[in-house]
Amino acid sequence: MRILAFNAAHDSSVCSIQDGKIEFFCKEERLTRIKRDKNPFKSLELYGSLNFGKIDHILYHAPSNDEASTEFFYRNYIRKKFDIEMENYSVLSHHRCHAALAYYNSRFKKALVFVIDRNGSMFFIKGKCMARESESVFICEEDIKPIYKNFWNVPDQENNRQNILDVTTAYYPDCKVTVKSNVGIVKVYEAATTLIGQHPLENGKTMGLSAYGISANYFTDKHKLFLDGSPITNKFIHLNNNDRTTCFYKEESKITKKITKDNYSHYANKAKLVQLETQVEVGNLIAEYVNSTGIHNVCIVGGYGLNVVANQYYLETIPNVNFYFEPVADDTGISIGAAMLKWREVTKTNPVSVKDNFYHYYKKEKTKIPGKITTTLEVCKLLEKKKSVAIFDGNPEAGPRALGHRSILFDARVKKGKDIINKIKQREWYRPFAGVILKEFLYKHFAKLPVQKSPYMTINFQCNTPSLFPAIVHKDATSRLQTVDKGELFNILSLFNKRNNCPVLLNTSFNLAGQPLVHTVDDAINVFKNTKLDAVYFVQQGKLLKK
Repeated sequence: MRILAFNAAHDSSVCSIQDGKIEFFCKEERLTRIKRDKNPFKSLELYGSLNFGKIDHILYHAPSNDEASTEFFYRNYIRKKFDIEMENYSVLSHHRCHAALAYYNSRFKKALVFVIDRNGSMFFIKGKCMARESESVFICEEDIKPIYKNFWNVPDQENNRQNILDVTTAYYPDCKVTVKSNVGIVKVYEAATTLIGQHPLENGKTMGLSAYGISANYFTDKHKLFLDGSPITNKFIHLNNNDRTTCFYKEESKITKKITKDNYSHYANKAKLVQLETQVEVGNLIAEYVNSTGIHNVCIVGGYGLNVVANQYYLETIPNVNFYFEPVADDTGISIGAAMLKWREVTKTNPVSVKDNFYHYYKKEKTKIPGKITTTLEVCKLLEKKKSVAIFDGNPEAGPRALGHRSILFDARVKKGKDIINKIKQREWYRPFAGVILKEFLYKHFAKLPVQKSPYMTINFQCNTPSLFPAIVHKDATSRLQTVDKGELFNILSLFNKRNNCPVLLNTSFNLAGQPLVHTVDDAINVFKNTKLDAVYFVQQGKLLKK
């Protein structure tokens, strides 16, 4: 049986499952080069051109089940393109799709899944949007069953909170339901992102800036953003736009277009505040349900699942828990989760978990690769000369983090390494760069956490020797790390370590700021030509393009 699913919202993607396995996955932005593209037409066209075979189910997912015009458009498109009726898989299923992806990929037999999201499915009463999913907890043992759901009520429905609670509770009779505020945990975090002039989906920038904030001891009770687990409504205001962007109350006049080394202090303190407060609230939620259920396998997913600082916090503060952090935690993974859910629903068997993060579809190009034949040794020698080398290797990463197939590498020991790579990528000065380390050396240089590896770069680690790796160690002496034990990135790093007694390199995404990861050879060459990038290594062709 073949199931095709797609999500028609930001970070749109298309996924096809055949006999329980992913046979096709594509994120739209990689094809269109439009960051967070929400209309997956090119991905659907690409899928159709590959002629995989008969489709049994096509699923449409959007955050709202009330967007009749959008659904009508896709319904007609799908009927004409694939000669099959589309099924609407949108009704209050957003968090369930997230949960399915994380659970089935975790390989846990039984687990709790925590979905921490900015904007989940909309809840309608008499045709009007009243609330949205914010945080959900599921018990998963083959099936995906909610045991806790929190909704944030839309600001103009503040007086209807009890009515919303009554209706949502009736909809989820075997689940604890709350409607705590007109902001959820991630909307609280978003208030600082708005303040630094960023789109509400760019919370990763706030996470980077938070390390420059004042010590946690500075924040007193007057700064608190939560009381008894509930966001304090009068601390925030919703700005008047379609995203219902959250900002701190009376801070609207301070929203800036640029964070500089002269003005950053106020903004960094706000970033630190939301980082500390939100990670504690999520940590409390995790601890509560681990203790009440006795289940110690925990999956983290939803946009907040990409917060590596929070992930480090859970590992440090919640004992005796086996954590799985889903690498495609944002809405990119919704199409996969929907297809997995449908597979389970129809067959009563579990879909097959992915074996790595390199399942994004990539058709081998006929483009003639420029450059000269090279070796791993020559790549190492360039890195030793403090040159920046991008890697282009087969299928791209499915998630947002570069893991060695679309990466830029640099020597992590270079003191000015951040500045050099920032000039190439044209990024904000306060954002950190990640590192890649040989798995066997992880705890030689970094503080021990209750994990043996970090293959998907989903965890921050405290560095024991920050002076050795200034290019990847952040202001707070931490680094977001990827561990490797196979593949060409492993080969490069092993040889680099053998020659230099250094098992660490800087590893950042092969793209420019505000652009998706490069997808094709032409994308790679365009970045190379238009930046100060020194070289590109096309692994499968064994060629090196350099200046």
